[in-house]
Formats: sequence, structure tokens, C-alpha cells
Amino acid sequence: MSVAGYIKNVLMVSRREVGIMVSNPMYWFCMVVFPLLTMFFFTSLMDSGQPQDMPVGVVDLDNTSTSRKLIRNLDAFQTSRVVARYESVAEARAAIQRNEIYAFIYIPKGTAGKLLSSRQPKISFYYSLTSLTSGALLFRDLKTISTLGSASVAQAAMSARGYTPEQIKTFLQPILIDLHQPSNPWTNYNVYLSTVLVPGMIMLFAFLITAYSLGTELKFCRSKHWLALSGNNMPVAMAGKIIPQTIVFLAVTYGYMYYVYGILDFPHPGGMVPIVLSGLLMVLASQGFGVFIFGLMPSLRLSMSTCSLWAVLSFSMAGSAFPVMGMDGALQSLSWLFPLRHYFMIYQQAIFNGFPLVDAMPHIVALAVFALLPLAVLPKLKKAMLNYVYIP
Repeated sequence: MSVAGYIKNVLMVSRREVGIMVSNPMYWFCMVVFPLLTMFFFTSLMDSGQPQDMPVGVVDLDNTSTSRKLIRNLDAFQTSRVVARYESVAEARAAIQRNEIYAFIYIPKGTAGKLLSSRQPKISFYYSLTSLTSGALLFRDLKTISTLGSASVAQAAMSARGYTPEQIKTFLQPILIDLHQPSNPWTNYNVYLSTVLVPGMIMLFAFLITAYSLGTELKFCRSKHWLALSGNNMPVAMAGKIIPQTIVFLAVTYGYMYYVYGILDFPHPGGMVPIVLSGLLMVLASQGFGVFIFGLMPSLRLSMSTCSLWAVLSFSMAGSAFPVMGMDGALQSLSWLFPLRHYFMIYQQAIFNGFPLVDAMPHIVALAVFALLPLAVLPKLKKAMLNYVYIP
């Protein structure tokens, strides 16, 4: 058959696939509605950048001007808000257990007196790590306020003894820290999380729809007609089926990228080339993985279940919440089997940090391999489409 004949058959299969997609609401919900809802949900959920005014309690048994100043300074932090005062540590601990506060600071009686007499008093702070983000941010605030409290007293004492401001500064902070947070100096959690959660959800829907579209050919006894339109050529049949889905997923993916990088102005010093390339590879790799899984197990329920499991595990194995380099060696090796991991590394290296694309080349190649995986199962897939009998 000539090239024109192959193209004609691909177009015929694609026209048929478009008709199926238009008539079946499942495609519209999984390819357009749910990805868009996911995109707006996650980006609006964290639109403030990081949690603010998280509830904190106070147990102030000293009740002096020094302790009250510490509490006012704690309340002035952006992420902390003092909402309650308690008579004892037991009451404050019970409040944490009731989820009324995330942390509390305990200032024992005599704290100010010991500070002024240089007897090194002890104050305690307790925080809940049930929520990792809130616990880490409140730990930072509580530790900072404790350090600043002792420093202010030392500053007053040294000033009374005639030390110059420069001498006091050198004594209190002998090493000056010059801190820089490249790419995301605002510690904006929306930038950190939405850029992996939303693509992960799009990949999940691509996994499922790819397996679903193949499984329904068997379920509704349409597989032989599908192959007949392609001239019994499995690559042509697969290309005709996948192309319309690819176009829709690419439109949704690039719409998401325009929204976060163009409208929300997420940092992207790497420019447009890695953004466009990563979106294309993400969609093709997701569809290739879905076809491969269905080719291995040509069952609608089993293939969709496997795709769902793999997509959910991808969020843990991507390395956005817990670094892969901190995992066990076996898990580090296993992470290469998850397309989301490679997309995240391309985003992190080439888009977020602006490194050359060549630095992310292993992950680009890995996504290309995922996109080509269907070639390994096309013969088995053709056999299944011709001979497999669907069992409800």
C-alpha cells in the first residue's frame, strides 16, 4: 500500500474515533472537564503561596513584659497567629489533639529573671507534624522567636555595659549568613506543588482513557471493524485511534502551561522550548504507557486498575515531596519506571532552574522510550483484538 493509502486509513480511523469521543461523555469528563477542574482547584487552593495565620497557643506562666513581648513578636509573623492562652501544658496539648492549634510555646515562671541574671532559662515549644508543611513552618517561627528573645536581652545588657552597636552585633552573630533561594525566593508552595500535581493528574487521565478506549473496542465488539478500517494494519489502527486523543490532551496540557507560566507567572527561566518539549513528551509517554499496559493484559478492568495504581504511585516516586536520592537503592531504581518522575526532572532542571536541556537528556530519552513502548506489544494487541472474547 502507498503512503497516501496509509494516510487515508489513518484519517478514516481517526474520524471514527472522533465520533466515539463526541458521543461518549466519559471522554469529555476525563480529557477536558476533570483536568481543568484539577488545574483550577490546586492552583487556587495554594494561591497565597504558603499557609498564613496558622493557629498557635501560648502557655505564659511568667507573665512579664519580656514574655509578653515574645508573644507579640510571634503573633507578628506571617505564618503564625496566637489564638489562645492556656493555664498549663496539659491544656495546650489537649488543644493540639483536638486540632484547635498546630503548636504552642511554653514560657515557665521566672524566665525574665533568669534572662536578666544570665542564668540561661529554658522555654519549650511543641508542634504537630501531622501536617508536615504547617509543622515545619511553625517550628521555624517558634525557633526564631526563642533565639530573638535571648538576643534582645543580651543586647540590652551589653548596651548597658557600654558596648558599641557593632561590637554587640559581632557578639550576637559572629557569622553573618548570606541566604539566597534561587528560582523561588518567595517559598511559594504553589510553584512547588501545582507544577507536579496537575501534570500528574493529566497523566493519570491519559493512562486511563488510553486503556479505556482500547478496552471498549473489545467490550462492545468493535475491534474487528476498527482493524478493518485500517486495512488490518495495527500501527495504522493505533495511530488513527491515538491521534485525536493526543490533540485534545496536548490542548489541555498547553492550556495549563499557559495558565501557570503566562497568567500566574510561575518562574520559568528555562524559556519556552523545554516547556513545549516537556508537554509533548508527557502526553506521548502517558499514552504509550497506557497502550503498553493494555497490550500486556488485554482486559479493560485489569489494565485500568494497573494504570490507576501506577499513576497514584507516581506522586510518591516523582521526588517532589520526598527526594528520590533519600530513598532506598531499590526505590531509586524503580523511580525510572514512572513517567511523572522524568517529567518532574525535566521541569526541575530545564524549566525551573534554567539549566541546558542536555542536563535533562536521560529523562528526555526515558519519556521517548515510554512513548515507543507500544511497538513492543502491537502484535499481541492485534491478536487480542481479533481473537479475545470479552468476559464481563
